[in-house]
Formats: sequence, C-alpha cells, structure tokens
Amino acid sequence: MARGRFITLEGGEGAGKSTLAKGLANALAERGVEAVVTREPGGTPNAEALRALLVEGEPGRWSPMAETLLLYAAREDHVRNLIEPALERGAWVICDRFHDSTRAYQGAAGGLPASRIAEIHAASLGDFKPDLTLIVDLDPAAGLARTRSRGEEATRFERQPGAFHAALRQGFLDIALAEPDRCAVLDGARPAEEVRDAAMAEINARLGGLS
Repeated sequence: MARGRFITLEGGEGAGKSTLAKGLANALAERGVEAVVTREPGGTPNAEALRALLVEGEPGRWSPMAETLLLYAAREDHVRNLIEPALERGAWVICDRFHDSTRAYQGAAGGLPASRIAEIHAASLGDFKPDLTLIVDLDPAAGLARTRSRGEEATRFERQPGAFHAALRQGFLDIALAEPDRCAVLDGARPAEEVRDAAMAEINARLGGLS
C-alpha cells in the first residue's frame, strides 16, 4: 500500500484551521481517501496532557525555550504513536498545527533563534516534515475577534499583546516565502467553503491523484 500524505494547517489565532481540517477530511472522504484529523499540541493522550500545560495559565508562564521543549515532547509522541502509523497504513493525515507553529510562535514572535528550533527538531524528529503546509492568513484583529465570539476562555497565546500577533502573522508568511514548494497561503478572510475549495485545489495540484 502506498504511504499516505501528511498535510499541516497553520496560521494565527482564529484563522479557521479547525473548520478547514473538517472540510478537507470530508472532501477527501468523498474521493475515497481515509483522512485522519488531529491537532497540536495534542493528538495522543500524552500530548493532550502537555497541551493543558501549554495553553492554560498566564501568558508569561513559560519561556519560549520551555514552550519549545514541551511542544517537541508532545510532537515526538504524536508522530510516533499517531501520525506515522496512519501514514504507514496509507491514510492521509491532516494536522491542525505542526512544527511551523513553533517556528512562528516561539521563534518569530517569541524570539527563540530559528537555529535552536531546527536543532531541537532534528534531535526529536530527524528530517520528518509535512508533504504540504497550508497557511491560512488572516488579520490578527479579525482572528482574535473570532476567538472571542466563541465564548470560551482565552488561551495563554490569545492573551498575548498585539505586537506578538503581528510578528506571528509575519512569521508564517516568511515561512511560506522561504519554502514555496511545501507551503501555500490561503486567504482566511474568505468564506469557509471558498477556503476549503482553494485548499483542495492546492492539494490536487501539488499532491495529485484526486478528482
């Protein structure tokens, strides 16, 4: 059986990644493709336990380095116990956030050197990376307004100041510019159905085999 494909969804707070993940899974299922939807931090019991440590509490609870180490502990478990087994059996994995979020949140916005994050990634996962990354771009103010409209308690990251979210957005755009073969940018201000259709067009053009 052919190995599955690994697709990651990236972007700032409230960009619409979770909605897009569900839409893509349904669209792939209609084409006869098994799609596993997961998230980071999280996806496995161990990683979900670490997620609570990362998203709860005050914004300054952890340093960017501490966050990165916690994220990679969760990520290694996630890849080893969920992502890799799914890919090996031929399923496609759609992950809401992956290593680019660490590069943007803890790196571009948090100030941790990119070289240090790359070293931690190599030590944890080697050269493992997504086949395709879809970055949902949205003005941070609009995204944060979406998160507030949900009526849920704000996470540590949502409570970061505006300058953090501006740097975060630019960090994602810089990743897309540096790695155009792997990354595509989608307009998160468009209706969810249009974002999904644009994402499926990218998947078909870059990964092929779907109709």
